[in-house]
Amino acid sequence: MSAILVVGGAGYIGSSTARFLNKKGFDVVVLDNFSKGHPESVPENAVLVEGDLGNRELVGSLCSEHRIQTALHFAAFTEVGESVAKPEQYFDNNSFKTKNLLDGLVDADVNQFIFSSTAAVYGEPVEIPINEGHHRSPTNPYGWSKLFVEEILASYRNAYGLRSVCLRYFNAAGAEEGHGEDHKPEAHLIPLVLQVALRKRDSISIFGTDWDTPDGTCVRDYIHVSDLAMAHFQAMELLESGSAGGIFNLGNGEGYSVREVIEASREISGHPIPAEETDRRPGDPARLIASNKKAKEVLGWTPSRPGLHEIIQTAWEWHRTHPEGYPRQ
Repeated sequence: MSAILVVGGAGYIGSSTARFLNKKGFDVVVLDNFSKGHPESVPENAVLVEGDLGNRELVGSLCSEHRIQTALHFAAFTEVGESVAKPEQYFDNNSFKTKNLLDGLVDADVNQFIFSSTAAVYGEPVEIPINEGHHRSPTNPYGWSKLFVEEILASYRNAYGLRSVCLRYFNAAGAEEGHGEDHKPEAHLIPLVLQVALRKRDSISIFGTDWDTPDGTCVRDYIHVSDLAMAHFQAMELLESGSAGGIFNLGNGEGYSVREVIEASREISGHPIPAEETDRRPGDPARLIASNKKAKEVLGWTPSRPGLHEIIQTAWEWHRTHPEGYPRQ
């Protein structure tokens, strides 16, 4: 029986998808170097291999040993600010090592690939909601590192028959029972707000209050991590049907402001969560909201947990019960 290779399967979204596929009855092989991920997040009966996605020979041997037909790739660096300060790390890991991964898959005759891409490939939005045909002009190395891979995949489809689906995430959020976000350092808004509620930081910063939005603060599209996992399963089904693949936005299609996130977190946690208003950050768009029409129509994907309060409630349960995240080795 063949298995599914989940590269970066010990990370936040990768482990959620690995657990989802495991519950669906798939044999799962996780490849992770644990630079960002946590072994405790991987399903117990998955095959767990410590190694780097850039190791072409290792990838090829794993695929041959476990008869891999489909690979899912989550092993990326994702912090925009860090990508500006250290672009070489992002192009090396997210682009060049991914090219090595793809070469290993081609060596082993794997012909189905699902790629975690990002809304950052769009850059400054011209229209809202953003659909997949929106122009692509990233404003940071992180976005470019992902866009390069999308272009590589188009070439590999034509040259080697490697069919692929690119899933452009908007803002992943929320948690599942016993599993959630654990980034060091943390840069995502919802965990940062909840850290204030847990008294791990004094306040949350609001970067700009004069944006062209209803309450003057930035608006973002938050999608629950379990809905992302479902989308990867449905992308697998699309490829299994013989489809050439495609590109899909993954977002709720609704936007919530920074103030709305903070207020909902206050209600859920029962903590006042002091906020500190400060200047805008360079490069922050006022609004980022997905059009998910294509994912609904082609993949049959519908977010099951679209509400902001439910997303934050699940995140609060995780952070409240795991204030230090996963155990450190």
